[in-house]
Amino acid sequence: MDKIQVLDKRFRLYLPESEIQEVVRRVAAELSRDYRGRNPIFCPVLTGSFVFAADLVRQLDFDAEVSFVRYSSYSGMSTTGRVEEVTGFPPSCRNRDVVIVEDIIDSGISMEYMLDRLRLLEPRSIAICTFLFKPGRFKKNYKIDYIGKEIPDDFIVGYGLDFEGVGRTYRDIYVYDGL
Repeated sequence: MDKIQVLDKRFRLYLPESEIQEVVRRVAAELSRDYRGRNPIFCPVLTGSFVFAADLVRQLDFDAEVSFVRYSSYSGMSTTGRVEEVTGFPPSCRNRDVVIVEDIIDSGISMEYMLDRLRLLEPRSIAICTFLFKPGRFKKNYKIDYIGKEIPDDFIVGYGLDFEGVGRTYRDIYVYDGL
C-alpha cells in the first residue's frame, strides 16, 4: 500500500518491507560478528522494538538470550520528556554483555535513562542497537553502536512503530502525510 490512515492521520509509504529486511540482515551480521561466542543478553525495549527484535535475533548465527524491558516517554506524536520504567532490566544482566534493542532513537532521553538504570546492574558491556535513528533530534552524549538506518525528523508508523497504540502491524514503514 502506498498510503494508509491510522486513526485520524494519513501516512505515505516511506520504507518498504524489502528494504527493512535488508537493514535487519546487515545489522544481524554485524552483531553476529561481534558477539558470537560471548553469550550476550538482548534486551528489546517494548513495545515498539518487538517486531525488529524478533526479526533481528532470528538472523543471528548464534543462540541468544532475550529479555524484554519496557520504558515509556511518548504520548501521541511527541515525547513527554519524562521516562517511566514499566519493566526494568533483569538481574541476569549483571556481568553480562548486554545489547539494548530499540526501534527508534530520536532525542535520546529514554535511552539515557535506561543506560543509567542498566549500569546499576554492572554489566560486562553495554551496546545500543537501534533500527532507526534521527540524528537531527539527538542531543545526548553516548555512542549508538549499531544503527540500522538514519532518518529525518518525521513521524513514522509501521514495523512496530505506532501512533496512539495503532499502526504497529504494518510490514512497511509509513511517514506522516498530514491530516
